[in-house]
Amino acid sequence: MNQKNENYWLLDAPVTKAIWHMAIPMMLGMSINIIYNITDTFFIGRLNDTAALAAISLLLPFTTILMAIGNLFGTGGSTLFSRLLGSENTDRTKQCSATTLWLSFLFGLLTAIISIIFSNYIIRLLGADSNTFAYVKQYLIFYGMGAPFIIANFTLEQLIRGDGKSVESMIGMMISIGANIILDPILMFGLQLGIRGAAIATVIGNAFAVIYYIVCIQRADNQLSALPKYFRLEKQMLKEIFLVGLSAMLLDILLIVSSLMFNYYALKYGDYVLAGFGISQKLVQIVDLIGMGLYMGVIPLIATAYGARNELRVKEIIKKTALYLALVITCLFTILFTCRNFIVHCFSNDSDVIRIGAYILTVQLCSSFFAAGAGLLTGIFQAKGEGTPAVVMSVMRGIMLIPAIIFGNYLFKMNGVIFSLLVAEAISCITGLVLYKLKK
Repeated sequence: MNQKNENYWLLDAPVTKAIWHMAIPMMLGMSINIIYNITDTFFIGRLNDTAALAAISLLLPFTTILMAIGNLFGTGGSTLFSRLLGSENTDRTKQCSATTLWLSFLFGLLTAIISIIFSNYIIRLLGADSNTFAYVKQYLIFYGMGAPFIIANFTLEQLIRGDGKSVESMIGMMISIGANIILDPILMFGLQLGIRGAAIATVIGNAFAVIYYIVCIQRADNQLSALPKYFRLEKQMLKEIFLVGLSAMLLDILLIVSSLMFNYYALKYGDYVLAGFGISQKLVQIVDLIGMGLYMGVIPLIATAYGARNELRVKEIIKKTALYLALVITCLFTILFTCRNFIVHCFSNDSDVIRIGAYILTVQLCSSFFAAGAGLLTGIFQAKGEGTPAVVMSVMRGIMLIPAIIFGNYLFKMNGVIFSLLVAEAISCITGLVLYKLKK
């Protein structure tokens, strides 16, 4: 098999080259996503309306749910696809990809209908008051209408990557984010659509990416398919998609709950502590997302080798990925830890915020090692189609933080809250190692 073969990187390339071929585009895509999050907030901030910025914060659970649904189908469908690819079952790979795509689109339509019909109820559930209600509704209606494209985009990005097309996966992410960044000022200020413009720009960016991915699928090879004729509602296929995908969906949702808990308890110790947490979380997110790009990038490699029953390759991929992940996290940790006071100072001139922010950053950077380990272990379970341990890991990572915050606050006050993430991630990582050893 030569390099021109579509499956070269997944099945035959030297493991080190294959890992970086799959991981680097994903890591770059995650880095671009960080830039997008900053610029999107910047443009909304230029509206000079605090209520509009607050509305975006209130909408985070809603936007996360759409992302979680996309990850349900993306993770479940792409890992099943890669395993089928490894077993050289081409007919089933077409059915898997088409079924995953159209299920995500149908669930997107259902989400759109629900978000429009029950918009007022959803807005009240999100906690909007009289100042933010109108802004939340404007964004939610247009964002909700685009749910089919948003969910399908998350799904297709992972399906494309599951076929070894890591570069195409990254290009799709860049198209979505690039279109969004360009359209934000045009729609928000040029056409004076305000916060509605931000929602419309996001939907259009996702729609462009979906079109690009579908063109890639239909032009590339005979392994993936977007054609409805391959759509199948087969019990076993649906079971594998939903069971494995559920772990990714639960993690997304539970982490939002944990984040809200963090904010609630941090605020008990003053605005400066909450500000320090906010700055630290943004900085640690850089480490976590780049690490995530590495371990998510290799999931198709593990799944394909596992489907081909090549246990030696599976073990080599896991060992080398763990090593590279540790090196990447260590490098990022060293840079941010060394410059922690200066970096926090870039976000705030308040001496209290700088002091507590640097302290929180140090602790949360330590948790990044365990978060990366837990993420890799969850990815291994997903790649092998082991839905139960994958779900256990996702629930552990989301749920463990809640008692860690509560008991940490009760026993050690502010320090307990600060160290709760480190404790929760460490317990989750150790649990993952135990499950991994039991499955071997």
